[in-house]
Amino acid sequence: MRASIIALLRIEQAGGIVFRHGGGGVEILLVRAKRDPTLWIFPKGRIEPGESAADAALRETEEEAAITGDVLGPVGEPLEFESGRGPIRVQYFLIKALRDIEPTENRERRWFPIDDVAGNLVYDSARQLLDEARAALRA
Repeated sequence: MRASIIALLRIEQAGGIVFRHGGGGVEILLVRAKRDPTLWIFPKGRIEPGESAADAALRETEEEAAITGDVLGPVGEPLEFESGRGPIRVQYFLIKALRDIEPTENRERRWFPIDDVAGNLVYDSARQLLDEARAALRA
């Protein structure tokens, strides 16, 4: 019974591991976290009613990073963790960047060479996702 209650209360989110091919090779996009702007994270946010996880990942990438893109597929298993708002589950997707758009949020974003991304991520789970994205890009 407890597991079913948690599932009902769980906040479903989706995010993007956004990449592009730059002059020095593959680059990955990170944004500053809203709650702690000292942290770099992959763009993510809540899945809206009637929205697929992939569509939410694209929308959140547009809103938080001002980038449009194409979803190539999911990356890894959904991450589950507790926040101050309750249990959260996030499914990330590999997204190929297409173009910059007009920002709707005042968030700092930065493209990092793929080999430099892990050093800017605080969470082990984010580094694991990066490894899975890197493997998918090599395939």
